[in-house]
Amino acid sequence: MIRVLAIDDEPLALRQLVTYISKVPFLTLAAECQSALDARQFLCHDSVDAIFCDINMPDLDGMTFVKSLASPPLIVFTTAYSEYAVEGFRVEAVDYLLKPFGLDEFRRSAERLRQRLSGSVGRADAIAADDDDGAIGNSDTLFVRTDHRNVAVEVGNILYIQGLSEYVRIHLTTGERPITTLIAMKALEERLPQSAFMRIHRSYIISLAHIAEFNKNRIVLSDGTDLPIGEAYRPAFEAYTSSRAL
Repeated sequence: MIRVLAIDDEPLALRQLVTYISKVPFLTLAAECQSALDARQFLCHDSVDAIFCDINMPDLDGMTFVKSLASPPLIVFTTAYSEYAVEGFRVEAVDYLLKPFGLDEFRRSAERLRQRLSGSVGRADAIAADDDDGAIGNSDTLFVRTDHRNVAVEVGNILYIQGLSEYVRIHLTTGERPITTLIAMKALEERLPQSAFMRIHRSYIISLAHIAEFNKNRIVLSDGTDLPIGEAYRPAFEAYTSSRAL
């Protein structure tokens, strides 16, 4: 059994978290706390294998709390604010659950905890173990390193890629949660087939197959995502679209 600590300052969110924990057979609840300060007190006299921790809390936020732990257990962050995702990966969280999340998403995070604690290494981990970048692969598949795993991503399922400083977020056509990984936009751009992808902005690379409409300044993708076209990238995009215009 994996002993876990649940932390959330919102009573309803904490109740949901505790309920989800009870539905996963290999998890057992060690304690539930409504503040990071209470959790710190608990950890002074007890230990756990993992913590499900909200980030945006009064007095002591979850990120600062985790960073203050001398020997932190495995961490899964929960929050309603997506801007915390990259910082969550920087403190080596096992996963990041964006509220509101469902039981299936929670179970996937729990399974990642179990895999980490069992020391299991999947096929993709073995393939990418010696690579220093966040993505390796061929024209059909990329193995993307995220939260200490390597996830197989079909290139054809990539909708667009968003640059986040030294990280990128890969948005998929499948509707799955975007994948965040540590790699430069330029490095990832060079690994994608140029016939299928184009950089349209310093922060965006798009799949050309999923352009729904565009004007001089913006592109709308097949899922309705609206993205800007950067001035420096406009000539290449206009040349591409002009060559296919009727």
